[in-house]
Amino acid sequence: MPLLRIRTEIEDGPGRLAVLTAALARRGANILGLSVQVDTEGVVDEFIVDMPAAGADPGGLKEALAAAGGSRTAVVPARPHELVDEPTRALALVARLQGDPGALPAALAELLRAEDAAWTASRPARADAGRADVLHVPAGDGRAVRLARPGLPFTATEAARADALVRAVQPPRAPRPSRRLVPLRDGTHVVVRPIEPRDADAVQAMHLRCSQDSRRMRYFSPKPFPSRRAMDLLCVPDRGLTLVAEGPDGSLLALAHLVHLLDPGVAELAFLVEDAWQGRGLGRALAELLVVLARDRGLVELRATALSENVRIRRLFTALGGRTRRTEDPGIVEIRLRLDGRPAPRPPAGTLRAGRRG
Repeated sequence: MPLLRIRTEIEDGPGRLAVLTAALARRGANILGLSVQVDTEGVVDEFIVDMPAAGADPGGLKEALAAAGGSRTAVVPARPHELVDEPTRALALVARLQGDPGALPAALAELLRAEDAAWTASRPARADAGRADVLHVPAGDGRAVRLARPGLPFTATEAARADALVRAVQPPRAPRPSRRLVPLRDGTHVVVRPIEPRDADAVQAMHLRCSQDSRRMRYFSPKPFPSRRAMDLLCVPDRGLTLVAEGPDGSLLALAHLVHLLDPGVAELAFLVEDAWQGRGLGRALAELLVVLARDRGLVELRATALSENVRIRRLFTALGGRTRRTEDPGIVEIRLRLDGRPAPRPPAGTLRAGRRG
């Protein structure tokens, strides 16, 4: 019976995965492996299936999955050794590279099942521009590894896995300080650090100094300030990370949130900068810092929900490589920022439906 790897992209909503598995079951597929990954336009479901010969026709599989809501479906042969537990396989590759760092291209090819892997310059060749089936993985010192996998585009999740493998075998870096002195465009320096429970009164005072319009842009309503319970949740590490910016006088000037979502490898960004400190580069500095910290956490994508009229936040994310998507509410947009070094392509016409997998 043929062993196949099937990858299809589907709208992120309750019950969608069940519809796909039912479509595969009707063709006699025995699902041996399942991986849920994030990519530019949605969630990618990848199956390893054992198929009866009568149901293994790639064209028929693509039609069946398209009828179940799948798009951009790819069907390629799989091999039994690909059924090894993914975390175990990744850890084994790290152990192998610690003894032979020069084997990085081969290890990355095995990690992502690429057909071709080779050292190259850090800048991608012009011929590779826009190719989803080619991935350049920076490896430091001006070098990169070029991976190619015809017929099976790389997802943002896979790019993050490759980046994590490279960083796992590179020489250890000095730990990132918990407090950072960040310069602004006008030469002023502010201290950026993680929020602490003792900041509750200062956070309230900052909200009261913000205009109603600034608070509305952040919360979609002129919310006065977070409740005590909300403040407690901001300090829980498992939920994400919240940074505060301190001015020269010790008052809080801004809040920046990185909140983990249910989608694998995805977090939401949100900002509030006091009016008097807007337009001085503070929001940009906080966003760039959170992007670095998000990559350290293995995240593959950051998202922000904003009012359509919030030009400032839209320009900020666009400058960082993000793409704006419409939602069902014409007054609200979602901005998505990939962390694998590739800008997200412009989405097709249509609206984005909010939802969670089930």
